[in-house]
Amino acid sequence: MTLNTMTSLLSQIDSPAQLRKLDRKQLEQLAIEIRELIVDQIQQTGGHISSNLGVVELTLALHYVYNTPEDRLVWDVGHQSYTHKILTGRRDQLHTMRQPGGLSGFPKRSESNYDSFGVGHSSTSISAALGMAIAARATGSSNRSVAIIGDGALTAGQAYEALAHAGDLNADMLVVLNDNEMSISKNVGGMANYLARLLSGRFYRSARESSKKMLEKIPPAWEFARRTEEHVKGMMVPGTLFEEMGFNYIGPIDGHDLDTLITTLNNLRNSKGAQFLHIVTKKGKGFKPAEQQPCKYHGVSPANSKKSGPTFTQVFSQWLCDMGTASEDLIAITPAMCEGSGLNDFAKRFPERYFDVGIAEQHAVTLAAGMACEGKKPVVAIYSTFLQRAYDQLIHDVALQNLPVLFAIDRAGLVGADGATHAGSFDLSYLRCIPNMLIMTPSNENECRQMLTTGFHHNGPAAVRYPRGSGNGTTIDPQLDPLPLCKAQICRSGQKTAILAFGTLLHAALDAAEQIDATVVNMRFVKPLDTAVLDEIAAHHELIITIEENAVMGGAGSAVNEYFQQQGRAANIQMMGLPDYFIDHGDHGQMLSACGLDASGIIDTINRYFA
Repeated sequence: MTLNTMTSLLSQIDSPAQLRKLDRKQLEQLAIEIRELIVDQIQQTGGHISSNLGVVELTLALHYVYNTPEDRLVWDVGHQSYTHKILTGRRDQLHTMRQPGGLSGFPKRSESNYDSFGVGHSSTSISAALGMAIAARATGSSNRSVAIIGDGALTAGQAYEALAHAGDLNADMLVVLNDNEMSISKNVGGMANYLARLLSGRFYRSARESSKKMLEKIPPAWEFARRTEEHVKGMMVPGTLFEEMGFNYIGPIDGHDLDTLITTLNNLRNSKGAQFLHIVTKKGKGFKPAEQQPCKYHGVSPANSKKSGPTFTQVFSQWLCDMGTASEDLIAITPAMCEGSGLNDFAKRFPERYFDVGIAEQHAVTLAAGMACEGKKPVVAIYSTFLQRAYDQLIHDVALQNLPVLFAIDRAGLVGADGATHAGSFDLSYLRCIPNMLIMTPSNENECRQMLTTGFHHNGPAAVRYPRGSGNGTTIDPQLDPLPLCKAQICRSGQKTAILAFGTLLHAALDAAEQIDATVVNMRFVKPLDTAVLDEIAAHHELIITIEENAVMGGAGSAVNEYFQQQGRAANIQMMGLPDYFIDHGDHGQMLSACGLDASGIIDTINRYFA
């Protein structure tokens, strides 16, 4: 979309200060132009469409009312922040979204002072905004903090922990619940909007405070009045839970009604204490395809993206259905990632054995542990970066009891456009130190299927970690055959140097080996290692290279090095993996190349050693 600088309102807005100079009536046209820009640009670059179209009016109203960036807006998850970026000086960079060197797909503190908190994972906004409110109180600042959280993110325990604490402190902050699935209430319309204005207004607040001061002198009367007010509001609005947690609940209101939003937010900004505004929005608002299929347009690929063979996620999906048919004990669990983790088909075929627990990774893992105690065979489908949130449960509830839970870990390694918040850079490191764990790294699609079977039949906790995207097109055996436990595969024999590859970087290792005549081993198992192969390799090679798409520190290469040290054997080892810094979003291949994890980088490392 090319903005007409003569007629477009949006072309005149480079900051919220300029936005606040507009007449309220102009905001409706501005919302239309923002939607057109998002739909046009994001279909080209890839990104989140549905969720962003749903919060255009809310974002306009927040920046119109609040004095940002001094007032802090904290976005939960962050995939609803595109309008926020457009209004805060990044409109002309939107076409670089998720591209190398371009805008992040999520709020990022180093990108703009309007991004008050970096985010990518769910359910952190209330905690962060509360921290900012406490800090403002301590410094005597009048700055306000606002957490914007979706109804899906309220399925996570951290959100309720933060709500309870904020309500107990009666902190001066606002929580905006963006309810876009009608999952909490359908009480939206003229009466609900009227009640929101009334309950957030100055007259109601003044009357309430005057009554409180008078009746507090008579404790029984005040308690009776307080409970009466609570029960009356509970009959009219679905906010009793939040009232009980110490918040003044307002809503639900139409999240696309700018006039009501602005009036209500103006009232709430000037209110003391913990405020809770419940709005209802429509995902994909203003773009018919996204309105009709919000899940399909939740995240879209770039217009020029190439389709290849089945992704590792699809391989897992097919395996899950096949193994679910073969074993009635298989139960699939996911923390709110049904589509992303490839569980749709299984959920349709075996609904009684499928559990989406919401954004509750801790619960997902302990739920699986409970099932395993009763003889079931749970499979937890989870992204690498999200499993980090359930680390205690993984150790204490699963591994300590040596329970047979299979973790299908998607998005392992770098994830391209999603960037550092979603990169699975650490799973080999944080899994490897846990006793009883079986850890596998498939190099191709068929090996992934075989390893899933191996882990499923293993009598203890097992993990198969695989990357986002497609493999190299290896033919997939439809059988459910396991691999020999902890056996590596020598793929090529060469001279002087041996490359030990963990995972899909095997193919880069083979390309490099052809040019320098090196031995290549597909290690397959990170824990336990195939020590017989390691002994053989060490006896016949001058240099050992380990390569993995995981942090070098504590990863698979470290395991190899530790083994030789324990054996008292001197071995020349060069460990290659992800460096000790967070890697920004970009093209996956280019990211690997920048880290030296391609054929050229492997050759350079070897040549430097022998130079």
